[in-house]
Amino acid sequence: MPKAGTVAFPAYRPDLTDLGTDISVMISGVLPQGDGYGPFKDFVAFTAALPANCRGFFFARRGDGSIAVFAGTSERLYLLDNTTFEWADVSKGGVAYGALVTDKNWKFAQFNEFVVATQVNTVPQKYVLTAGPTFIDLAGSPPQAGQVAVVNRFLMLTELLSNPRRTQWSDLDAPETWMAGVGLADYQDFPDGGICHAISGGDAYGVVFQDEAIRSLTYAPGSAVVFQISRISTQDTLFAEYSVINAGTRTFFLSSQGFKVIVAGGEPASIGKEYVDKFFFEDVDRNSLQLVIGVADPAGTRVGWAYKSQQGDAGLFDKILWFDWSIKDRPWSIVPMSGQYLGYLARPGLTLEALDFIAPGTIAISNVTNVGGFMALTVASIARVSGPAPADGAPTETELQVNDRIAVGQVTGTGGMPAAINVGNITITNISGAGPYVLTTNVAFVGAYTSGGMIAGSIDALPFSLDSISTAAAASLAAVGPTGALGFFTGSNIEAVLETSEQDADGPFVFIVALAPMTDSADAMCSVGYRMTAQEAISYTAETQVTSNGDCPQLIEAKFAKARLRIPAGSTWRYARGIKPEVSAAGTY
Repeated sequence: MPKAGTVAFPAYRPDLTDLGTDISVMISGVLPQGDGYGPFKDFVAFTAALPANCRGFFFARRGDGSIAVFAGTSERLYLLDNTTFEWADVSKGGVAYGALVTDKNWKFAQFNEFVVATQVNTVPQKYVLTAGPTFIDLAGSPPQAGQVAVVNRFLMLTELLSNPRRTQWSDLDAPETWMAGVGLADYQDFPDGGICHAISGGDAYGVVFQDEAIRSLTYAPGSAVVFQISRISTQDTLFAEYSVINAGTRTFFLSSQGFKVIVAGGEPASIGKEYVDKFFFEDVDRNSLQLVIGVADPAGTRVGWAYKSQQGDAGLFDKILWFDWSIKDRPWSIVPMSGQYLGYLARPGLTLEALDFIAPGTIAISNVTNVGGFMALTVASIARVSGPAPADGAPTETELQVNDRIAVGQVTGTGGMPAAINVGNITITNISGAGPYVLTTNVAFVGAYTSGGMIAGSIDALPFSLDSISTAAAASLAAVGPTGALGFFTGSNIEAVLETSEQDADGPFVFIVALAPMTDSADAMCSVGYRMTAQEAISYTAETQVTSNGDCPQLIEAKFAKARLRIPAGSTWRYARGIKPEVSAAGTY
């Protein structure tokens, strides 16, 4: 490289050229941190797949501290079974709702023991956490609305079907009192600014986003009005309604001018100008704005926006832009990641028995029959995922065998069958057939088989640490993945690609013989991006892996050059700070 010493990985600013500007146009698969950039972990599913594409998910905390997880599809609402990790249809009356508009999602809010779900084609829905068993209409005749939030101790609705310029709120601490003038229940029609599209809640104030205005709503106890309403911005159109993020005293959103933040009731301030705004607007699929989904990472001072690029698959976001407001000199990065919906979640309580059935190597049961008075399980495969190799070096099993002990769950049937077979420590006494296989067990046959069933996998092969279970009460970044299963970003590190800025030698060519990556990854790979004139396209040398000396050999002469570091997926590492090049002058023009 043209400079000696370590060249740090600079700020990710794809809106600009990186030639001589000390910025980078490639910081991918990582998150900003104090010593450079750190890894981003892969998605790991832990639930069954939803029956259709996810159009919103939410978790609520019951009074006893347990977690209830909800998700919505175009026409139905679901509750996660915290034991089987299957989704139960809890739509009102078990009947489909009016289908969501193509570019809309469900919105959720918790108010004490109520979970409220809204979409404009139905009455706001209520699930009572202490009673269930399904959603029902929220009482009090609230208006049909596309957006819901809790502001102070009021339930607030906007994007109303009956009046799109109105925001309406319930009585104080009474989410089922909606008649204006009863208690503090009321509404406000806005004379200008256009249609209301989104609302951000909070303890101190709320923020309503219209076509061409942003207004704050501050509860004013004891005054002649319930809320003091102030217009804090004009001509600032909301670009994507699900981009709005409430993060403490900060409200982040994506306007038609770019990514912005409102801090403590102030005016919107740009955070993406000459960083990522231009790049985003050129990359996003404008026909899939329901997939522009904002989220606050509860584990850090960062927010992210998932979105579908123009090259992405239909119905899925494929990139996430991250912004960390505590890293002032390099706040942005981008992560390639695919999914149906992005949010955060507290993991439901998991027993070791439940973990067995989300561990790798589960085997589906298609029938339970009577063989000699004992229950026999019909399965398509007997392949198994084994745990760690035994200390004595004995080979690990690759298939189920006679005398193996297994755990069975999720079998449905009549009589005493479910209770008898859905247990652990069952012994296989015989295996017959060759696909399908019949596994005779030591459990006496009772009742009759209906459907379902699974042989547990290997808990030792779980893709996440059991330590994460002990901290289940803490919320973590989560997503519904591309296949419709809900999960967390707790897998192995994804591939990281980082580049320095492009530099020139101010006259002479340089001869690059090695790049020393400043990272603790033992799998680091380096290459050089080079060209002879500013008008040429950039070419890259072949990658070389870091050696025991800590450098990646290279051999290239160039006028303009930059270094690229790639850390393969699955590598264990904690930081990537920059590149220390070994260079020398190579002549002049």
